[in-house]
Amino acid sequence: MLEEIYAPIMKKTQYLTFICLLVGTATLHGQTPAAKGKTIFDQQCGLCHDAATTDKKMGPGMKGFFKRPKIATTNKPTNDANVIEKINVGGNGMPPFKDTLSDAERTSLLAYLKTL
Repeated sequence: MLEEIYAPIMKKTQYLTFICLLVGTATLHGQTPAAKGKTIFDQQCGLCHDAATTDKKMGPGMKGFFKRPKIATTNKPTNDANVIEKINVGGNGMPPFKDTLSDAERTSLLAYLKTL
């Protein structure tokens, strides 16, 4: 009889524990990919690119970058693969970041660029 009373409570407790573990894990890992990408952008890209405007610094401003049909310096469609290629290879005054950024950092940087 006690099992019948406590079973629903135990089920809810297990569910809440699971949710807390997920939230705790997310907190332990820190920032979202876009937030990590912003940090990477500020450290690696911000000297040459302005995130808040389309104004050119040394390189083009990045505001609305993923809304643009083409990457201005390559004339290729603005998609993940072409942006990663541009980050890796550089060109037109931009240094290559293939050996500077990890795959995870490039993925975070893409997530951030999509928020601009």
